Amino acid sequence: MTDNVTPREVVEPDAAKPEKKEDWKSFGWFLVKLVIVVLVFRTFVFTSFNIPSESMMPRLLVGDYLFAAKWPYGYSRYSLPFDIDVGDGRIFESLPERGDVAIFKHPIDHTDYIKRVIGLPGDTVQMVDGQLVLNGTPVPKERIEDFIVEIRADERCYSGRFSMQTEDGTPACRYPQYQETLPNGVTYNVLDLGVVGVDNTAPVVVPEGHVFMMGDNRDNSQDSRRASVSGGWVGLVPTENLVARASFMYWSWGNGVRWSRIFKGI
Repeated sequence: MTDNVTPREVVEPDAAKPEKKEDWKSFGWFLVKLVIVVLVFRTFVFTSFNIPSESMMPRLLVGDYLFAAKWPYGYSRYSLPFDIDVGDGRIFESLPERGDVAIFKHPIDHTDYIKRVIGLPGDTVQMVDGQLVLNGTPVPKERIEDFIVEIRADERCYSGRFSMQTEDGTPACRYPQYQETLPNGVTYNVLDLGVVGVDNTAPVVVPEGHVFMMGDNRDNSQDSRRASVSGGWVGLVPTENLVARASFMYWSWGNGVRWSRIFKGI
């Protein structure tokens, strides 16, 4: 007895029909969409920045690469690409917190700088014998272990008295390190390399629409302790010039890859 089975039709592939291939038009559209995504990301979300100087040691080292968030402070012509003019001031503006590490444009030459926010509008900021005084109250400053950073053979320490070698003979610098704690509880480390001219300053009241910025490497930082000079000291920084808040490092290179610093928060 034979089962009554209806045979299924076997469909042969259409040999004459070529496989669909991505043409230049679809590839071009992909590139357009990619550019749009990158542009939106760089415009409204994050920007990248690399550390060119020692002014933010010990927190940031030359050769660190970081991402910085744009949205916390809002947007201005200085934080948007291609010098897009959105008028004076910022949209969706929000003041930074004391202790934020922020990227901003120099008030005169508009180059990128990175420093720590110390004073907000209405604050009185002063340095007395190397100690930060905020609104008449000395900011607690506690001596902690020295900060040691390896350098290349062609680099030099701030002064010869800070030069040393690690156990394997690598040249390095040993700097006196302190811990500061701002009134809002933000704690960070600073370097104090000796007596310099900006260890004592007159009290400065931060005007409306400005912030007072300082580098953590206190004796090797051109910041708000002196008036703005093109290519140098930044003076009081208009909030309009804020670009982004430093978030985390994605790469770090010194005598080699500094793996322990990658993806480290700021």
